[in-house]
Amino acid sequence: MEGIIALAGANLISPIVLSFALGLFAALARSDLSVPEAVAKGMSIYLLFAIGFKGGVAVASHGIDVTLGLSLLAGVILSAALPLVAFALLRAMSNLSRMDAAAVAAHYGSISIVTFVAASSVLEGRSIAYEGYMVAVAAAMEAPAILSALWLVARGSGGRKMEAGLWHEILLNGSIVLLIGSFVIGWVTGTDGLAQIDSFIVAPFKGVLCLFLLDMGLVAGRGLRGGRHVLGAGALAFGVIMPLIGAGFGLMAGLLLGLSTGGVTLMAVLSASASYIAVPAAMRVALPEANPSIYLTLSLGVTFPFNLTLGIPLYMAAAVALTGG
Repeated sequence: MEGIIALAGANLISPIVLSFALGLFAALARSDLSVPEAVAKGMSIYLLFAIGFKGGVAVASHGIDVTLGLSLLAGVILSAALPLVAFALLRAMSNLSRMDAAAVAAHYGSISIVTFVAASSVLEGRSIAYEGYMVAVAAAMEAPAILSALWLVARGSGGRKMEAGLWHEILLNGSIVLLIGSFVIGWVTGTDGLAQIDSFIVAPFKGVLCLFLLDMGLVAGRGLRGGRHVLGAGALAFGVIMPLIGAGFGLMAGLLLGLSTGGVTLMAVLSASASYIAVPAAMRVALPEANPSIYLTLSLGVTFPFNLTLGIPLYMAAAVALTGG
């Protein structure tokens, strides 16, 4: 227990978390601090490209094996199954409609790539190795949750047709395309390719991440201000409880796969995180009747801060204890 508290304390005073806290404070205090949308978009593109490229290089160095294939399969299964758990929990803990509960559930089966990047940075800071192909697992976990949410809605509406643009929104979402594309580039070019752009995607990475999380803090704070009136205590509690449940499933999957301590940690982080980029975009097309204030406030305003400050250290400590790493 003392180890978990110490790890959480160290994480809370890291530049990454403090940058997020600054943005959150500024938004809640109604400061006029803001990050231009174009700058925020540019930082998002940079982070996705960097993490995808480095993951591809790691796979090129590691090689393709059975564990990689099984990890991808496990990610898809978790992404499809976790929304069912989230939906049942939400219906029991809150008075959300079936539509809103399904929309929220989709976010908790998909993943937050920024939470994944933050956890990777924490692991690297503690010299804990992890499988580079986990970024491919992250990409594989983006879409299945959306399909599970649509199935949940269809069950209660006598069969709901998928909107024409949904498949395009899911499969060609910009974040997914960039993440997979940069992963392939890193895989093809390998360590030689990394050496050519090392000064661009390695050294500046954590600094850009801090600025990006400053912006995420601003967005989360505004979401909390605007969405607190539509959420009850049960729904807010869900935003903390569901990540812990998801992390438990991720830990079990990572252990069964025989992943390293870092790999088990990242599988738990992926299973515990909630999307606030790809899934909201898909929900606007697939479930336009769902209330964005509900699913964005829960995923970005509650779960994201929890994972960033307390969740990551907790999942890491659990992985270390379970793997003996």
